Amino acid sequence: MLPDKNGPGVGGRQSCPEGEDPSVSLFREYLRLKTVHPDPDYDAALKFLDRIAEELGLPIKKIEVFPGRVVCIMTWEGTNNNLKSILLNSHTDVVPVYQEHWKYDAFSAFKDAEGNIYARGSQDMKCVTIQYIQAIRRLKAEEQRLMRTVHLMFVPDEEVGGHKGMETFVKHPEFQKLNIGFALDEGLANPGEAYTVFYGERNPWWITVHCPGSPGHGSRFVENTAAEKLRHVINSFLDFREKEKQRLNTSECFTLGDVTTVNMTMVKGGVAYNVIPAEMDVSFDLRIPPSVNLQDFERQIKEWCKEAGEDVTYKFAQKHMNQNVTSTEEGDPWWNAFSTVCKAMNVTLEKEIFPAATDSRFIRAVGIPAIGFSPMNWTPILLHDHNEFLNERVFLKGISVFERLIQALASVPACPNEA
Repeated sequence: MLPDKNGPGVGGRQSCPEGEDPSVSLFREYLRLKTVHPDPDYDAALKFLDRIAEELGLPIKKIEVFPGRVVCIMTWEGTNNNLKSILLNSHTDVVPVYQEHWKYDAFSAFKDAEGNIYARGSQDMKCVTIQYIQAIRRLKAEEQRLMRTVHLMFVPDEEVGGHKGMETFVKHPEFQKLNIGFALDEGLANPGEAYTVFYGERNPWWITVHCPGSPGHGSRFVENTAAEKLRHVINSFLDFREKEKQRLNTSECFTLGDVTTVNMTMVKGGVAYNVIPAEMDVSFDLRIPPSVNLQDFERQIKEWCKEAGEDVTYKFAQKHMNQNVTSTEEGDPWWNAFSTVCKAMNVTLEKEIFPAATDSRFIRAVGIPAIGFSPMNWTPILLHDHNEFLNERVFLKGISVFERLIQALASVPACPNEA
């Protein structure tokens, strides 16, 4: 039996609120699942996805990459298994909330009179998860047969770095079996008419600089103190930060993804008011665009430490070095399929480097082209913010966009490496 194009009520279990589109009801149901850190209810998400797979008539596979951390995959087989598949990736977890700053309960999925749905995850990225599902539901209801296999993947722990999710799973034999040729993952809202697409990401570096120095009594002018070295280090990093800030919105750098951001996030040291500490640490969050030579940039950091004084060292808590970007040239078959659909729908695309980090970086790192795309226009960027919301009309239009995109991507003719 073919699935109904909208699905049976709210995921097949309840009737929809009067006059509400079933896709919106399903979206709101998913938003109410508290997959929120630090203790996400992943079991509730897995039960929800089991039900969806049954409704869609798709096999579902679950791979536990870490205890309690399960990657879930639904597969719609294509007519030609020799061709590489299409991956529709989304993460199930969401970031914490400060409920006192929200107008409504962050997990009630409250919809106001204008159709704005308030919930944590409404933009990041439970909207995309349901849009994928409903797009596939419509295609199957229309008895479409796609040439390439399509995998819907739902991963845990993206919001805490992805180590117990996608970062580990891309090295797993089950990932290799998927034979992926192209992937879609999350993007960001666009406040204007256009849709934003992301073809690369900045590399996150989390660095701590250690400054040892001469200790002593707080009443003296002790030479060679840790604090003096610390000041030099801070000045070097923040002077560079100011230069990058000035470059933003110039003719050279239009978006945040084009510049290196530097933010001082932690300072440690000292035991008492009257004791000059023997060591002090300062930590920075750096986000570096693919256009920067990473080896040269690290040499610059070494030079800043050397200039600060004797025995100043640094270590990385996180240091991503992959600078793969996805082609957005019209001659590229994947990008051509993607952009052609958008042109046919009179959709304007704005191409950018993603300013933060998503699971796409792990996908690109293993050589698979990936585009970050969340079809949300006329929408303020509210991921991780208070009162995150998405309008139901924008959400519903996104389903139609994905329906056409999935069709187009799954119909890309065999590439030279597939012949």
